[in-house]
Amino acid sequence: MGRTYQGPASGEPLFERFGETPLRTAVFTYIGYLLLNILGRLQDFLRWCSVLPCPISGEPERTRSFVPLYSSYEAFYTRNLYRRVQDCWNRPICSPPSVEIDLMDRFSADFGWTFDFTGTKSRVLNLGSYNYLGFGASNGPSVAANERITYEFGVGVASSRQEAGSLILHRELENLVAEFLGMEAAIVFSMGFATNSLNLPCLVDKHCCVVSDELNHTSLVLGCRLSGATIRRFKHNDIEDLERILEEAVVYGQPRTRRPYKKILIVVEGIYSMEGSIVHLPEIIALKKKYKAYLYVDEAHSIGALGPRGGGVADYFGINPRDVDVFMGTFTKSFGSSGGYLAGPRRLIDYLRSCSHSAVYGGSMPAPITQQIITVMRIIMGREVPGEGANRIRRLAENTRYFRARLHEMRLTVYGNRDSPVVPVIISMPAKLVAFSRECLKRGLGTVIVGFPATSLLLSRVRFCISSAHTREMLDRALNVIDQVSEELQIRYSNDPMPNWALDLLAKERTSTTVAHALTNGVESKSMVNGDLAGKTKAKKTD
Repeated sequence: MGRTYQGPASGEPLFERFGETPLRTAVFTYIGYLLLNILGRLQDFLRWCSVLPCPISGEPERTRSFVPLYSSYEAFYTRNLYRRVQDCWNRPICSPPSVEIDLMDRFSADFGWTFDFTGTKSRVLNLGSYNYLGFGASNGPSVAANERITYEFGVGVASSRQEAGSLILHRELENLVAEFLGMEAAIVFSMGFATNSLNLPCLVDKHCCVVSDELNHTSLVLGCRLSGATIRRFKHNDIEDLERILEEAVVYGQPRTRRPYKKILIVVEGIYSMEGSIVHLPEIIALKKKYKAYLYVDEAHSIGALGPRGGGVADYFGINPRDVDVFMGTFTKSFGSSGGYLAGPRRLIDYLRSCSHSAVYGGSMPAPITQQIITVMRIIMGREVPGEGANRIRRLAENTRYFRARLHEMRLTVYGNRDSPVVPVIISMPAKLVAFSRECLKRGLGTVIVGFPATSLLLSRVRFCISSAHTREMLDRALNVIDQVSEELQIRYSNDPMPNWALDLLAKERTSTTVAHALTNGVESKSMVNGDLAGKTKAKKTD
């Protein structure tokens, strides 16, 4: 029996699923990659013999003896594997990234080396953008305020916060973020990636230990490496492994000297964007207190998307946010803007204002971007457009569970927590992964696929992102396409029983739909009867 974890504040049990790749699928996946590598070597040989054209730039003779700038296999993989399927990534768009999106049509006459635009565009249903609360559109309640602020402050600041780049809007936003999260103070930055990578080195040094989840985002990994601290990784969301590493860090101390660490920092994410899982925050907080460590939570994907108030993982689990030492988040996902923030004790935030490279040297957040975040956050908090924020949060939760339940019903291998709006579906085989993206696009569905080396060989996946702006009709249309393509590609790998919560949810959905149809048909029948009676009465009076 596995460990039982504390569920959300709603009182429901926690549900997460990570299915295993079937043996047959694993064997064919390895064979597929082997064949691709063999064909790639053959292509390179034929290019060397001038049998095949070589559109890549060659290396001059005078630099052949130099130390290579990149891995030879990385170049081989890019040249012979990725290049052939490049049309599935980096598709140019020509509209706001709302629930529907316009893609610029393009084609390649040389197998992905170059692309030409056709001059046409395709309208597709967007299941690939992080637009959880639907504020990524170019219309809505925040547009008027953004336009006013643009005329008043301009489109950029052209200075760092420490020089001439601090605006009254920045202070207003920082106070609002701190209040929204329930923390003492907050500081905002113009770039989410830099919020992690340039601030973690301010929190720990070579005499400290960072205990990091093995699936943490690249920005967290880079920040930990730049700090010079000792880095220990624990298995994804595995509390037993985390406790083992914390215990070893406390008992054995620093390498070689065995002196106690000055500080132990646990670094985790709220929602893991590649797995769709949610951090086991209550159990991690208990370990933090037990071993007197500090806790850093990256809420890039969970802020606004989790919890009854949209307050992130602390709100989701119903725990005191001040049990977390540092909250980090970005404004690109739920707020339809850009930038990031750190929130924590006031003493820490004041220290970061003077020591963070991102605050001292980085450009300030532009005024229109800042105003967009302020307006959206006030809507979520219910201070503007009362009820709108709560409705969006509720719709996102409903859409997420409905979408996941239907995927489970299709016997697809769905990863993650049932409340995570990031929904990964494992496809494994590289050829099927590419075919899935292309076939969905043909049917008017825009998706994001992720393969090796971003994932392990066996865990290539399509990653759906759900929004509160998706209507039920849109989701049903997308699910019908996914069902058709899954049947064609034979990717129904899951043999796990359908979870009870999904069975109950779909049963209620279908019951309510049946009742609605019955009521509609009853009203129509009654109207027809009344119409007939009226017609007969009128005819009788005429006679």
